[in-house]
Amino acid sequence: QVQLVESGGGLVQAGGSLRLSCAASGRTFRSYAMGWFRQAPGKDREFAARITWSGGSTYYADSVKGRFTIARDNAKNSVYLQMNSLKPEDTAVYYCAASNRILPGHRPYDYDYWGQGTQVTVSS
Repeated sequence: QVQLVESGGGLVQAGGSLRLSCAASGRTFRSYAMGWFRQAPGKDREFAARITWSGGSTYYADSVKGRFTIARDNAKNSVYLQMNSLKPEDTAVYYCAASNRILPGHRPYDYDYWGQGTQVTVSS
């Protein structure tokens, strides 16, 4: 089992950048694929990005591709989401998630553990 804690959210102007971090507890962090999701008020939870246990493969939603970068540091039990060129429509609570699957997809049920979320607000 793994526990996840996100940080790094905040208020930023459109065009700005934020870097989200997710700290994981447990010795088996390196065995999990990791993902970032987001949920805006009144909307379903939406996939943003995924990285495999080794960091060798990444996958992005079309809505963030070219602007967001997911990375991980297994030595620090952490995964990151670098968000550039932010838009007001990126406003949401962002969640870190861990999956036992080697190549989890874009669906929330592909992931087994979730953090509590961090708010990102992009002003126009």
